[in-house]
Amino acid sequence: MEKNNNEVLKRENAAFATAARIKYYDIVLDHGQGAIVTDIEGRDYLDLLASASSTNTGHAHPQIVKAIQDQAAKLIQYTPAYFANSQAARLAPRLAKLAPMTGPVEVVWGNSGSDANDAIIKFARGYTGRQYIVSFTGAYHGSTYGSMSLSAVSLNMARKMGPMLPGVVKVPFPSPWERLANESEDEFVDRMFKNFKLPFETYLPADDVAAILIEPIQGDGGIVKTPPAYMQKIYDFAKAHGILFAVDEVNQGMGRTGKWWSIQHFGIEPDLMSVGKSLASGLPLSAMIGRKEIMESLAAPANVYTTAGNPITTAAANATLDVIQDEHLLERSQKLGQKAAAFFKEEQEKFPFIGDVRMYGLDGGIDIIDPATGKGDPVATTKLMYRIFELGAIIISLRGSILRFQPPLVITEEELTRAFSIMDRAFIELAAGKLAAPANADELGW
Repeated sequence: MEKNNNEVLKRENAAFATAARIKYYDIVLDHGQGAIVTDIEGRDYLDLLASASSTNTGHAHPQIVKAIQDQAAKLIQYTPAYFANSQAARLAPRLAKLAPMTGPVEVVWGNSGSDANDAIIKFARGYTGRQYIVSFTGAYHGSTYGSMSLSAVSLNMARKMGPMLPGVVKVPFPSPWERLANESEDEFVDRMFKNFKLPFETYLPADDVAAILIEPIQGDGGIVKTPPAYMQKIYDFAKAHGILFAVDEVNQGMGRTGKWWSIQHFGIEPDLMSVGKSLASGLPLSAMIGRKEIMESLAAPANVYTTAGNPITTAAANATLDVIQDEHLLERSQKLGQKAAAFFKEEQEKFPFIGDVRMYGLDGGIDIIDPATGKGDPVATTKLMYRIFELGAIIISLRGSILRFQPPLVITEEELTRAFSIMDRAFIELAAGKLAAPANADELGW
């Protein structure tokens, strides 16, 4: 097998479509363990991305590997569309029990977070008999036509592909960059809620809206928590108008923020919830969980897939739940997240190009700004992330000027300290004017 990154990528590029990968680094990954990944040339990297938060339990966790191997020797696939299998039958009630909802809940399977968000559209419309779904700018919900129509994080997710799914209305997300100078938190929330209500007051009848879908903490939008007072206002609005309240936990669930689900930071119970990514430690499995009366509004085959919920992926998911519980990864996310928050706050004091720092457990967005203007600095961000990569860690950017910090929850304290050392060195070199952007800087990132 070829052991040269560039040669392998050259051959792959001849057969692989540009639209299928966001470009960052010219590496070909070969294997991983815990928080370390290794390319085909044998170079190790600290993983500060956790495969887009889909490997919260780390790479090749032995307990999860064994569960996959044991199940593969018994039964790899028989479609859950027709028959139950022992692993999925065990997983469904476990997920239902973990759901942040009182009363009976039910589960449907998908192959990705995209499928799970499509299911939210299906069941919300089926239950309410209404057509419209409200989502937010900055959201990433997936790449199927339904989930892509709900998203608003990149123009390339709509360009030349319209018309998108009808019946989707987007409202502004209350991200911190929208806050005016000298505007208090209450004033900001009131202004953004006024913007939220504008469609309902001008062209969107509330009694035609099936669901409001939100990421309680936006992931690809910049790792940004919804202001709690704003969340309460839109939740109360939904309840007052018979609108289902749905949350996307694909990126921010499964312990990422120090709780099972990011909505648990708000004390609000959703009606519907999408889960994916780390559910099966990166294997293709998702779930949509909802209140039973909603989930029973549609009949088969409204949401069946040939491979969704198969024995292998659900075995991995059962093992993943075991690892998160047995290794106390929720508590670990909280503890190590505090260390990370302290580190970035210290760096913020030292370097004027570090703007806002947002950490929710081991889950962070670090704004890189131009100190003269206070605005995001994509050039400096690209220099930093590329230098961090050269020094042996994988990190990427969001929105052009935000460093995305989401290491596996199993990262050791020694590894975390090493990551801090690498990042501090990159910050020092940027401050000293020693960093140059890579030749293909314009191609990198979202």
